[in-house]
Amino acid sequence: MESARKKGLRPLDYQQLISNLEELTAKYPFLYFHYIGSSILGKAIPAVSLGVGSRNVFYIGAHHGMEWLTSVLLLRFIDDFCIQYKQGKSVGKSNARVIYNTHTITVIPMLNPDGVDYQINGVTSDNPLFERLKKANPSMDFGNWQANARGVDLNHNYDAGFWEYKKLEAENGIEAGATRFSGSAPESEPEVAALCNLIRFQANLKGIMTLHTQGEEICYPTADEIPSSTHAIARHLSALTGYRIALPEGLASYGGLSDWANCVCKIPCFTVECGKGKNPLPLQDEPLIYADMRHAFFAFPTLL
Repeated sequence: MESARKKGLRPLDYQQLISNLEELTAKYPFLYFHYIGSSILGKAIPAVSLGVGSRNVFYIGAHHGMEWLTSVLLLRFIDDFCIQYKQGKSVGKSNARVIYNTHTITVIPMLNPDGVDYQINGVTSDNPLFERLKKANPSMDFGNWQANARGVDLNHNYDAGFWEYKKLEAENGIEAGATRFSGSAPESEPEVAALCNLIRFQANLKGIMTLHTQGEEICYPTADEIPSSTHAIARHLSALTGYRIALPEGLASYGGLSDWANCVCKIPCFTVECGKGKNPLPLQDEPLIYADMRHAFFAFPTLL
């Protein structure tokens, strides 16, 4: 993916993501490139599947527009995995060919393509939601934009404590805008609905890793019903990355993918806050962040 990396000297928007994925699938014909649904503005949400095994694992990036660096990390992982697979090599104790034959890793690098494009490229007057956005964000500065095209924070749109969170929204004056607004109902946003349907109907789904930035933390709900094996996986991931295990607090503990997957679907799911600094993290941080995450990416399927 050298040419893709050279092109990646600027932030990774949706158009560049698709270009990079097309390069990867041309380079590695054993990849399965598909789409899971569409965004508010009609962008097809891409996914790449690695492997032919029956044990399914999902990696998800860019729930939030400002966190597009997670998409870059996942592109690098796809390329890295394919190299190790072709050469029959291992990363740590994880052999790529064994994983490929026993698992299928589905990578969804950019769940929120509209939000990413807003943050990187801004919004022009021909956007069909321009007036709504002008009201929600009068400055029309999208440098801190996390939400999707119509101002809904996708990681508060899952059906896990959703209605309790709506009360907190009202108390805190949260409305549609750059961050934290949960939408009109669980899965009201097509991006979240597409992912939830994929999760619901995916046979033998063993676990999910969802990437965010920043904080160098591994988060998941620790309710009484969470099995001990989930806690053990979190400890393994912490040891592999050097990231600390953190409990979601306050508004962050409602309506997220990890909350819904663990507590409703009973699927181990971990939110990994990659890197440290101020979002959006700079592109030059990505190689070091990937180095911290690399063993976890390869080991995660074997821990489930």
